[in-house]
Amino acid sequence: MELIIVAVVAFIASGLTFFSGFGLGTLLLPAFAWFFPVEQAVALTGVVHFLNGLFKLGLVGRHADRPVLVRFGVPAVAAALLGAWLLVQLAQLPPLMTHTWLGRPAAITPVKLIVGSLLLVFAVLEASKRFRAWTLPPRWLPLGGALSGFFGGLSGMQGALRSAFLLRAGLSKQAFIGTGVVLAVLIDVSRLSVYAGDLAERLDRSMLPWLSVSVGAAFAGAWLGNRFLQKLTLDGLQRIVGGLLLVTGLALMLGLI
Repeated sequence: MELIIVAVVAFIASGLTFFSGFGLGTLLLPAFAWFFPVEQAVALTGVVHFLNGLFKLGLVGRHADRPVLVRFGVPAVAAALLGAWLLVQLAQLPPLMTHTWLGRPAAITPVKLIVGSLLLVFAVLEASKRFRAWTLPPRWLPLGGALSGFFGGLSGMQGALRSAFLLRAGLSKQAFIGTGVVLAVLIDVSRLSVYAGDLAERLDRSMLPWLSVSVGAAFAGAWLGNRFLQKLTLDGLQRIVGGLLLVTGLALMLGLI
């Protein structure tokens, strides 16, 4: 039963992230955390996220916009290294507040509070008609890359910030998704290189069935999401991003994920 729950979450989240640019790590980490200690849940989620990114790279990577990749990706990779290093340094900081959610302990940490607040800001902006009509000048792409990479390395929450900036970059639907997938893989490689040794220590053979099932379900969700790609309008894509930004930001600030 536990494997089925994780597989369903991986399948749905992987399909959603094809459109929104984020969601797999956000939804899969809490699912793993129900059955494993949080440090092992983080390790499992990191492996699934990276492998699923490689799979999606083969599906839509050819649509990536190269100029945006350079302007956004270079600062993103560099900032991801800094964020991952800072995460290691902050790992021992005590939470600001603890509480109980559905009978389970929850904690509000400095990192979750900061990232959650940023996501709420972007969610409000996405709901603004004036902001939705605004085209982001290319000069802001390096800043978006730096923010996305830094918070990706710091908390794993790279996709939401990345999507908020790329949606304003004037990309087509296919280019938006393809560029986001390539950037996600680059940032994953950057941040995992910093704490790869720590990940290896947290995984053992008993987790192989969980990894196999969740990776397979995530691949299936990505494949199905790609099949429905042509049926989604850019306006619908923006609404999905805004809604997930809002939900994810609130959940992070409250320590629920």
